[in-house]
Order: sequence, then C-alpha cells, then structure tokens
Amino acid sequence: MLEWLVHPIDPTRAHEVGVLLSWHGRLMVVAWGFCVPIGILAARFFKVLPWQDWPKEVDNHVWWNTHRLAQYTALALMGVGLVLVLSEDGHAASITPTVWLHRVLGYATLLFGVGQLMSGWLRGSKGGPTDPGGHMRGDHYDMTPRRLLFERYHKTVGYVALSAAAATILSGLWQANAPRWMWICLLGWWVFIAVVAVALKSRGPTVSTYAAIWGPDPIHPGNRPASDEGGPFDTAGTAVHRR
Repeated sequence: MLEWLVHPIDPTRAHEVGVLLSWHGRLMVVAWGFCVPIGILAARFFKVLPWQDWPKEVDNHVWWNTHRLAQYTALALMGVGLVLVLSEDGHAASITPTVWLHRVLGYATLLFGVGQLMSGWLRGSKGGPTDPGGHMRGDHYDMTPRRLLFERYHKTVGYVALSAAAATILSGLWQANAPRWMWICLLGWWVFIAVVAVALKSRGPTVSTYAAIWGPDPIHPGNRPASDEGGPFDTAGTAVHRR
C-alpha cells in the first residue's frame, strides 16, 4: 500500500521536478488549496460565532481577521511561488498542451487574486456606530453604490478565483506527475471543507455582514428593504435568531 501511494499517478511517466518547481508547487497548494478555502469559509459562516450572543453582541472580528490573514498569506505565498517558477531554467522551454493549460490557468488565477486585493482596498469607508474614526456616514453603513458594487464583485470573483485555482492545482499535479498520496491528501482536504460548508449551511440562513456588524435593527440603513443589502440574512429569513 505504501509503495502504491508513493508512486506517481501516471506510471508511464517519471516524477522528476526540480527544487524550484517543487517549492513553487508546494507554496501554491498551501496558498490556494488551504489558505483561501479557510478564508472563504470564515467569511461565509463565522460572522456570528456559535457562542456569541447576537444581536446583543455585534461586530465580531474573528471572521474578518481570519479572512484577511488567510487571503494575505495566500497572496504572499503566490508571489513567492511566481518568482520561483520564473526563475526556473526550463520555464522558457517548449510548451506542451498540458504546460500551456497550466500557465493560462495559473496567470488567470494570479489576476483574479490581485483583483481581489485591489477590490478590498477600494471597498470604501466603513461608517456607522462602530467606525474607528467616529464617522457615522460611510460607504458600508449607508450601503452606497460603491459598496454594493464591491460586494457583488468581491464575492463573485472570489468563487471564480477559487475554481480557477483548483483547476490550476490539479493541472500542476498532473504536469508534475505527483505521487498518489498528494492527490489523495489534497482531494480529501477539499472534500472535508465541502462537508463542513454543507453542514454549516444546513443550520439555516447566515447572518449578513451588515447585520453581524451593526445588528438587525431597521434603524440602520442597510437593514431597510430599499438598501439592496437584503436585510439581516444572506439568504431568505424572516426571524432574528441566534445561531
């Protein structure tokens, strides 16, 4: 069994990867295969913690700090991984269809990642009762068009980037003819993340970012029907409840 696990996925090809390419692969897998899914999971399901007395207790920063740390770590690792692959002597060698596909997917994922970073910087001001600067008016609190555009872009492109990254990782594993244990561990991790997401989703509607920060009271602009925020829940929900 151990011998089967350490052998490459394609027995007709050798598993020969140089030092730079091997570290490129490891960093990219950690960045996009582990950090990014954790960051998305935190932002999607942990805006309100199970033991948090919401809506009496609001503006929990655990999800935000986890999401930000995971995504910044992923981008840093991605940058180092890019430098490593560009430093590889064989980078300019003849391009096979498999190599071409991996590079196209990789650079697309890179652009998506940079776009996510820039959109975060351009999301606008916070405002509201919990604003660090004491400013009541803000793009997020007032749900201005700028904030609405950010949310639609950031969420949509985030999931697209994750899908592109998964395809990139799998194509990279195939190109490197990675051992079977690598495929099993990575796919097992992704299945585990998916199961956790389904289990959390089955608990019912999740509290929206807006309501997690300021509560569900309609006195706040983002909780009013005309705000386009969608109320205190990310999906249809009619009663304020603790989760």
